[in-house]
Amino acid sequence: MPETAIETRRFETPDQCLDMKERGGISILNMADGSVGMHAIFEKGWTWEKDEKPLLGSPDTCPMQHTGYCMSGELVVRMLDTGRETRIGKGDFFGIPPGHDAYVDGDERVELILFAPAEHQH
Repeated sequence: MPETAIETRRFETPDQCLDMKERGGISILNMADGSVGMHAIFEKGWTWEKDEKPLLGSPDTCPMQHTGYCMSGELVVRMLDTGRETRIGKGDFFGIPPGHDAYVDGDERVELILFAPAEHQH
């Protein structure tokens, strides 16, 4: 029987970075099983529209599903189809469907840990 290995990674050595200059960034880790972990930091004044959308090819809304945990700050996420806004703050575990945008509310930076499962392979 083959030995099962435990994989550990650190956000200090990411596989990819989305650099949003003075507004923050996202460090991305790709695990061997195909799952993904992200550490996002959004500074005061950050908006998805200004700071992240151009890095993703300027889609109308964020096309990704997000599952994560908020470690600091307050992020306001708006679903564009309904206009409904939800506040995510320190200590919140959340699930956000595709079709949203977001912005930092207040003076405190937002820090999130995000998870994505491995994509299903056929």
